[in-house]
Formats: sequence, C-alpha cells, structure tokens
Amino acid sequence: MAFSIHSMLAKSPWFVHYNCNSCNGCDIELLACLTPLYDLERFGVLHVGNPKHADILIVTGSVNHRNARVLKNIYAQLPAPHVVVALGVCGSSGGVFAGAYNILGGVDKVIPVDVFVPGCPPRPEAIIDGLVRAVGILRDKSAGAATVPAATPTLTVTPSPAPQEPHVA
Repeated sequence: MAFSIHSMLAKSPWFVHYNCNSCNGCDIELLACLTPLYDLERFGVLHVGNPKHADILIVTGSVNHRNARVLKNIYAQLPAPHVVVALGVCGSSGGVFAGAYNILGGVDKVIPVDVFVPGCPPRPEAIIDGLVRAVGILRDKSAGAATVPAATPTLTVTPSPAPQEPHVA
C-alpha cells in the first residue's frame, strides 16, 4: 500500500498539548473544548499523548530557559507537515511574566508559530477558531503551498494615568 500525504490528511487532525509554564487557565479552557458542550471530537479532532502522532502542537504558557529544550524536542518529533498554535497571552508574548529574569518570552522565541490565540485565558470559542485556522494552514502545507509563520503579537502595557494636581478651592 503506497503512502501519500493526501492519505494522511484524509483523517481528522490530531493535536498534542504541551504546558510550558502556564497557570493552567489556558489548559482548563482547552480541556473544556473536549467536553460535551463544545465536543471537538465530534469533528474528529483528537487529543493524543505522543507528538509523533500529532498534526498540531498546542503550547500554553511562557517559555523559560528550562523548558525551551523540551519544547524544541517535542517540535522535532512532529511529523511534517505540522502546525504550531500558541494559546493565550503567555504563549503569545510571555504575558504577565514577560521581562522576568527566567522568561524567554512567547513560544515564537523558540519555535515558529502558525496561529496565535489571544486571551487570558482564551475562551473555548476562540480556541476552536484557532484550531480551525490551524487546520486550514495544515491543508495548505500538505498541498505544498508556502506558508509564513504568524506575525508576532506585541505586548501592550497600558500606561498609568498621569498624576493630577490636587484641586484647591
């Protein structure tokens, strides 16, 4: 039996999840997508435990010096073509931990990211939307189309209001 890339995508996409360094908020919302309310599995999307079986890598949390090596190792085990999804603000930019001495930043500082899903934590609807975009990119990659990694989101810090002079009557 001959193997082709098209026969591989005849099946539904499978994803593997890696928690880099998160507070578990994104992880809980990702698991909510698998419950009967949202039920991603009815569309054939399966959560697998081995990166060698996955088409999509979903990463939560900011990357630190210790888990960067593990993230690279998991990424190297994904069969081609594959898609990387950075989940939440920490996975996108480092979030509230950005600038800490042990934080490298978002997932894109270590591996290329195809889809960023915003939120702290992102709602299940946003996660599902991100997975739909990831499946589209996966199909483009399997067809041989050139794809570009997603643009890196910027971390926006709201400036504190300027101090005002006390009102003297």
